[in-house]
Amino acid sequence: MKGTGTRIGVVCLLLVVVFTGFAWRLIHLHVLQHDHFSAIAAGKHSHRTTIPARRGRILDRNGEELAVNIPVRTVTADGTHIKDPAAVARIAAPFLGMEEKELAAKLSTKRPYVVIRKGVSEENAQSMLRAMEKQGMRGLYLEEGALRSYPNSEMLCHILGFIDHTGHGIDGIEKTFDAELSGQDGFRMIEHDRKGREIVVYRGQEQLPQNGADIRLTIDMGLQAIVEGQVEAVYKADHPVGACAILADPRTGEILAMACRPNFDPNRFWEAKPEELRNRAITDMYEPGSTFKIVVADAALNEGIVDSKTRIFCENGHFSFGGKVLKDHHGYGDLSLAEILMKSSNIGSAKMALRMNDQTYYDYVRRFGFGERTGIPLQGEISGCVNPPHRWDALTKTRMAMGQSVAVTPIQMVQAMSVVANGGIVLETGTQPVHPLSLVARAYGLPLDP
Repeated sequence: MKGTGTRIGVVCLLLVVVFTGFAWRLIHLHVLQHDHFSAIAAGKHSHRTTIPARRGRILDRNGEELAVNIPVRTVTADGTHIKDPAAVARIAAPFLGMEEKELAAKLSTKRPYVVIRKGVSEENAQSMLRAMEKQGMRGLYLEEGALRSYPNSEMLCHILGFIDHTGHGIDGIEKTFDAELSGQDGFRMIEHDRKGREIVVYRGQEQLPQNGADIRLTIDMGLQAIVEGQVEAVYKADHPVGACAILADPRTGEILAMACRPNFDPNRFWEAKPEELRNRAITDMYEPGSTFKIVVADAALNEGIVDSKTRIFCENGHFSFGGKVLKDHHGYGDLSLAEILMKSSNIGSAKMALRMNDQTYYDYVRRFGFGERTGIPLQGEISGCVNPPHRWDALTKTRMAMGQSVAVTPIQMVQAMSVVANGGIVLETGTQPVHPLSLVARAYGLPLDP
């Protein structure tokens, strides 16, 4: 009996040790290692999905849409839910516009989150899911997305610019105001059951996106259509290397229309040639010729060197100066300031410039905005070329008066002409409510006027 009692005691002790070990293991797994195993489980059945922010629209001054978003879907895959990648690829490939082998290779993974295709239409995405469901297959899921679209195609391409595959601006207004247009993406933690269906009641942390701001331009699409037509006609008729036209309101500096040739379709920007991407209104410089005579005329008037009664002898068409002969198209005698401008006399303009101090004349050229960027909110603007007096030769002063020995951009010339048209006012950069040669009337999410 004593031996039997001892054996029973030993067995009981062993049972106590075993069950104590089981209890400790349970405590270890459920308490001490809870966070670790919860993370593993969550990783298999849940993932963080991005809730994309809506990119802001770009509108003209009247609210017409120039850049918009077309709803599309991003197709993702959970490799842990795909048993037969080849079979899934065979069904899904036609809806995604992909080769079966390429898709099967992407699906042959055990990663729980893989982006398969972006920019899939809602119709194709839903049809794909229905086709898979009929075959009892799962593993492909949908996320919201948007495709940037430019309804007017080539029109305004150099102003609007375009975005890249990441959704960020690469050129034009899209780049300058990328931060305001982009907004901030949100996110959502999604959990799936064994069949890959979302368990909504267990939806985890969520942060809603902050949509991008709409931006309204000063462009008037009615006027833009007219300007585009005129530039296109000249470009087709004369076949120049490039052409551009700008329409501005001189009272405010607002750009109402701007068109350049050659141009491109921002919906298919990757097909554009380098020369088609250039906004020649701000990247090309040229000698302005007789249009520049307004500068010397304004300077001479403002300095009191000439007035409406002043007569300048124009040498009957031949003026020897600095070892060279300056000519007019016709031989003129005495001309008033108004007649010098009307007849575009090179000699009359040169003589007005010679009556001024070099530095004074140079300062007037710069005050008109030549030799510096206008500040228009587009990438690639150059400053042109205006040499200071210490770099002038004997002929520079007389040649600048007729628009030679100086290089300007089309946008600078528009600014200068606006000064003449508005009574001599050059709007300073940063002037409210719009800056000089402004393209943006309203941005930063401010409400748009009806």
